[in-house]
Amino acid sequence: MVVEVNRYRAEHRLDQQVVHWFLSKAGNPNISMRLWTGDEISTPGSRPVGCLEFRSRRAFLELLRSPSMGLGECYRKGLLEVHGDFLAVANEITAALVRKQANRYYGPKFRSLLHAIKVNSKNKSHHNVHHHYDLGNDFYKLWLDERMVYTCAYFEDPTATLDEAQVAKLEHVCRKLNLQPGQTVIDAGCGWGALAMHMAEHHGVRVIAYNLSAEQIDYAREQAAAKQLGDRVTFLQEDYRDINTRCDAFASIGMLEHVGLANYGQLGALIMRCLRPGGIGLIHSIGRSHSAVADPWITKYIFPGGHMPSLSEMMRVFEPHRFSILDIENLRPHYARTCATWLENFEAEAGHITETYGEEFVRMWRLYLAGSSAGFQSGTLQLFQILFTPKGNNKVPWTRKYQYQPNKRFT
Repeated sequence: MVVEVNRYRAEHRLDQQVVHWFLSKAGNPNISMRLWTGDEISTPGSRPVGCLEFRSRRAFLELLRSPSMGLGECYRKGLLEVHGDFLAVANEITAALVRKQANRYYGPKFRSLLHAIKVNSKNKSHHNVHHHYDLGNDFYKLWLDERMVYTCAYFEDPTATLDEAQVAKLEHVCRKLNLQPGQTVIDAGCGWGALAMHMAEHHGVRVIAYNLSAEQIDYAREQAAAKQLGDRVTFLQEDYRDINTRCDAFASIGMLEHVGLANYGQLGALIMRCLRPGGIGLIHSIGRSHSAVADPWITKYIFPGGHMPSLSEMMRVFEPHRFSILDIENLRPHYARTCATWLENFEAEAGHITETYGEEFVRMWRLYLAGSSAGFQSGTLQLFQILFTPKGNNKVPWTRKYQYQPNKRFT
């Protein structure tokens, strides 16, 4: 009996030591951790915004075995519960990690060489797109805006709704490209087609839009037909590498993250072939302030083949072909709010989504959306818009004023 009691006490002390170690490794966030025994531990002097509950010792083993995967795996499997506001907890943990890593040097030597040379082939790209974007249009309709825009919104007016902010983003892109009636525009990675249709309807251009997702292309074609835009917008279910049309403007909104670092030079060469000497292009992409590999849990379950580039990595698209960079804007706070709004909408439909996809799926997507918002809020993630033109093009706007004219009202 004494032996059993002593062993229990030893295990109890070890469990508590492990919890303190976890908190320290995470930068001592203002959260508490509750063990399966009911003991709750937090950093001395902290005011926890929420609690992580370990349902069993197995959760400890998952975290010890792989800290980079463990948290996501434990939550996905139900070994870990979050009590309190989920987004507030995600923000606190992410902010603490950022504070802890503030003085760490992120140079090229920390980048995985294997990741840098990994190529997303056409077949692999098709698989990656199918994994994420062909989950069903009905799923995305539950929590995106009415135009089904699955990229960063632009809250030009701080009081704007998500629907209004997504339209503002579409128009912000169009204004940056300085679109003129009669021009031809390529939209590479067009999603459900909102930008292509907005360009054609409100700026009088002809758009050729490319995407690998069958479900997204079918939806976009239906919407274009309903809006009577079929003669001005062509949606093609093709890889971006198959683009061979000359254009006056090139837009890629949220595709670069899926291209793969090793393919950036190929993308730049394609744009160089297609974009006329007096044309303008814009690439909009999630990024980082430093070079780093993608989160392994996100890569495994949410975005296989994904990579969030630093600005220096993005320059691999432009520098080999001597493109002139006209403007770089970072919309990071806007994406934090966008993801937070998506999460709110997602939670409102969580019961319905669980019925269709199961509890584990809901837990994965809740963690992905909250983690993404926290990443942008903390500065771990960035959102870059890079405006560029072929070298020697002097027919570009003299100032940036044209980008910030009062928005029209779009219905």
